[in-house]
Amino acid sequence: MSRIVMVTGGSRGIGAAAARLAAEQGYDVCINYNSNCEAAEAVATDVEKAGQQALVVQADTSKEADVLRLFETCDKQLGTLDALINNAGIVGHMTRMEDMQADAIDELFGINVRGYFLCAREAVRRMSTKHSGKGGTIVNTSSAAAYIGGGGEWIHYAASKGATDTMTFGLAKEVAKEGIRVNAVQPGLIETEIHATGMANRLEVMTPMVPMGRTGSAEEVAEVILWLLSDAASYVTGALVPVSGGR
Repeated sequence: MSRIVMVTGGSRGIGAAAARLAAEQGYDVCINYNSNCEAAEAVATDVEKAGQQALVVQADTSKEADVLRLFETCDKQLGTLDALINNAGIVGHMTRMEDMQADAIDELFGINVRGYFLCAREAVRRMSTKHSGKGGTIVNTSSAAAYIGGGGEWIHYAASKGATDTMTFGLAKEVAKEGIRVNAVQPGLIETEIHATGMANRLEVMTPMVPMGRTGSAEEVAEVILWLLSDAASYVTGALVPVSGGR
């Protein structure tokens, strides 16, 4: 039987790359999206071309009712999860601290932090041996911004990823004896459209700061995510894995 993975924010970028690679590695994939149904359906088509089942579910992961519906739909149409890739997120507007708006901070932390907690909670309720589950794995998409800080660009985004890292550490310890491994990846300058929300040529400007002298691809991050989900990482939990070219 195929294993089942849910990818939140699975319609674009790292999420889409992880969904496609998961299908290649034998997972049926629940692809969550918030607004871009067409992109999510395109990913689902690729999953099916790889010979696996795909389920597309719209949900705003900052909303508890949406998260409950997302997981219940996956339960009914695919089955009980083996893995969660907690990936849905936004960077918000590029801004200095003195210009930040309260509503923008609330929106960003709602998706990047509240959403990760809600999805992890539902995954644990299904995976934990404490709840008669069979175990599983969770990989959170963090960011190199968590240790760089985002000054002059996205301090609020960086802070939300710091929260992701702390949640990863804590949850990994909490459920280690319940059959669940919890890890995170910390992507650096990755070739996705998310950078254009702040500066059209951001990747070009920032690349000289990367020791390896190049940007990374979403597929390179996906490879690390799928390794963390795999049995090859069976003794790895509570780890933060930089995928940042040395930055």
